[in-house]
Amino acid sequence: ETPLIAGCKPTIEGMSFCGDPKAIEGLKLAGVDIATLGNNHVGNYGEEGVIETEKILADAGILSVGTNVLYKEVKGITFAFVSYNDIGAPEARVPWAEDVKIAKDVQTAKQHADIVVVAYHWGVEYVDLPSTRQIDLAHLTIDAGADVVLGNHPHWIQPVELYNGKFIIYAHGNFVFDQEWSPETKLGAVGKYTFYEKKLVDVEYLPIRIIDYGQPYFLSPEEGSQILQKMKENSVRIAQ
Repeated sequence: ETPLIAGCKPTIEGMSFCGDPKAIEGLKLAGVDIATLGNNHVGNYGEEGVIETEKILADAGILSVGTNVLYKEVKGITFAFVSYNDIGAPEARVPWAEDVKIAKDVQTAKQHADIVVVAYHWGVEYVDLPSTRQIDLAHLTIDAGADVVLGNHPHWIQPVELYNGKFIIYAHGNFVFDQEWSPETKLGAVGKYTFYEKKLVDVEYLPIRIIDYGQPYFLSPEEGSQILQKMKENSVRIAQ
């Protein structure tokens, strides 16, 4: 969620962020294949910062999803990945969530892919239910042809929804993050999405807790059950 730039200095105050290029080693070690750039901080160092980030990712063999639609074939299934930022204002080289463009992009992607996955940076921070804007945008995206909608930005876990047979998660919570000042911001849910014969056939969430600034640990079934139960309860609430 920040540009990776040479000479990045630690941020002491303010809301302009960057990351050291050596952070790429963590992504490589984790086995990351694709990174989305649709968020509200990747443009903090201008278009040049985004371009440098794209190059660092590419040099590490990691595909990036910015203003492009990314296609990738996995075991005979063609996936299209799209990402958008709905927080703040449009920035150069950062994909902005404009409704008409989203519908057009997703419709085009669906013509060339079996599965369309759309990632959003959206919503209100520090709440456990999606905003009207999130819900409307997710439904618009599904109506345009998306198969899966993945959300982030609220820093809290938010519910899932099955809309017209397609899957939405409004926010996964935090993962590698340093908001140590509340229980909710130290929690997250890693999503595992399984596809078979060009269909999403299973979804599983693996709850994590962040310990000692930015270090996520998977929770035991007993500890994680409370997180999953709350996700379920909130999912029922928005479905009513």
